[in-house]
Amino acid sequence: MKRIAVYCGSATPADPVYIEAARMVGHGLAKRGIGVVYGGGRLGLMGAVADSALAAGGEVIGVIPTALVNAEVAHNDLTALEVVETMHERKARFTELADGFINLPGGTGTMDELWEALSWAQLGYHSDPIGLLNIAGYYDKLVEFWAHMGQVGFVRPQHQKLLLVDDTLDGLLDLMANAGPTVPIIHMKRDDL
Repeated sequence: MKRIAVYCGSATPADPVYIEAARMVGHGLAKRGIGVVYGGGRLGLMGAVADSALAAGGEVIGVIPTALVNAEVAHNDLTALEVVETMHERKARFTELADGFINLPGGTGTMDELWEALSWAQLGYHSDPIGLLNIAGYYDKLVEFWAHMGQVGFVRPQHQKLLLVDDTLDGLLDLMANAGPTVPIIHMKRDDL
């Protein structure tokens, strides 16, 4: 993988484990020669990922809507900062620039990005691996819910494997490197839909 889109929160939680993990991810990706594509902010986990990757000599591309630039939350010391008009354009640009996705802990925006990446993979809009870094058990309930969605029948068995989960960056990157591409919907049989 040349670049990974890192989805994470712009908040700084009270527990320092989340910021430390974000720093480790930025540093770890840079040391592996993997560029970071992210939301372009300077605050919270976002800023920690970007600053650590930059400090380790990595490429960091931010994609941020004009409204957040105007709110003065943009990180102005990146390799590149692309300003777009809407959140929809931002997420589409993430998909164009990256060839994999890693979700760190975050709030509703991070969840929106995760679900869209999964949905687009199911539909064949991209075939890139989607990883969930389960820091300090943050995503335990979400992983249970993902399994429940499959058990009930709302996520097909072939799509259950789209979400790759590990609690270490090395483990997650290994899973992502070994994940096969998703099957585009245009190649699916009607029985698979």
